[in-house]
Amino acid sequence: MNEHARSFASDNVAPVAPQVLAAIERASRGTVHSYGDDPVTARLQAVAREVFETELLLYPVATGTAANALALASLAPPHGAVFCHEVAHVNTDECGAPEFYTAGAKLLALPSPDGKLQPTQLAAPIAHAHEMGVHHVEPAALSLSQATEWGTVYTPGELAALSAAAHAEGMGVHLDGARIANALAHLQCTPAEGTWKAGIDVLSLGGTKNGALAAEAVVFFSPERARGFERRRKRAGQLWSKMRFLSAQLLALLEDGLWLRHGAHANALAQQLATGLTKAGIGLVQAVQANEVFAYLPAEAAAGLRAQGFEFYDWPTPPGSPLPVARLVTRFDQQHEDVAALLAALHRG
Repeated sequence: MNEHARSFASDNVAPVAPQVLAAIERASRGTVHSYGDDPVTARLQAVAREVFETELLLYPVATGTAANALALASLAPPHGAVFCHEVAHVNTDECGAPEFYTAGAKLLALPSPDGKLQPTQLAAPIAHAHEMGVHHVEPAALSLSQATEWGTVYTPGELAALSAAAHAEGMGVHLDGARIANALAHLQCTPAEGTWKAGIDVLSLGGTKNGALAAEAVVFFSPERARGFERRRKRAGQLWSKMRFLSAQLLALLEDGLWLRHGAHANALAQQLATGLTKAGIGLVQAVQANEVFAYLPAEAAAGLRAQGFEFYDWPTPPGSPLPVARLVTRFDQQHEDVAALLAALHRG
């Protein structure tokens, strides 16, 4: 068993999917026009419209941070408020990029134990903003993570209820879809049902965690919200001159459903891992719905796994937790025997 197979630290450690590498190689033949005026990018737009069953505008970018920050900048003015979960990636892991690219919008973080927000949580902070008037930032956007940072998944109905609450206040709704393929595979719904049909206005479509080299996209389901986005992307340094190589990666994932197959495979490995941990007497923090497993892992068990070469992250322990928490992430490139090896190592101690 190689060291790579022992890493359950993140889906970012995965290699590039062979199909994506092949697509990049095909895109590298000959010359084409620059800055997205090429056949590969045109094909990506057409395929995305087929996949999501609607007219849309898709803009490739290189990183998830860029996708999230630029998407939120399209929804929130500098004096605006963006509501999100307190552990949302936009709030904890993007070094102020959303605030920077919105030119000063304020993130207002809301708590919940499972990473999912409820529509009722929006009422009080929005009412307070209205009461304070010009002294408070203006409610402008709601940002949701799918799957969440606790590995849980919003149902289409839950997304629709949150979107309706935001839209009733004139707010736009952004979906951080770094692991959207895992969420859709879990829900077994269509991409349309899991996004715009549930009220999502702007999607950060993740590719890097799911087999791409470096490719994400900002997808607008309401074209009017994309006004000025091309220049916003250019100003942010995210308009690639050789756009075909970004587009080729996303096209390889979307065109024949590879992204969803990858998501389903990683989810299945997470379920295998969760089942094995439970049988070993290890408790789970959350129900496993995507490709992340959060487990109450005793310190001696964690040390034993690491001594045998396995990698995973210690995670902030929720208040009242009986034991330390570990996060283990499964990937599209792993195999069932890799999970079995970790479980065997756990028993060996």
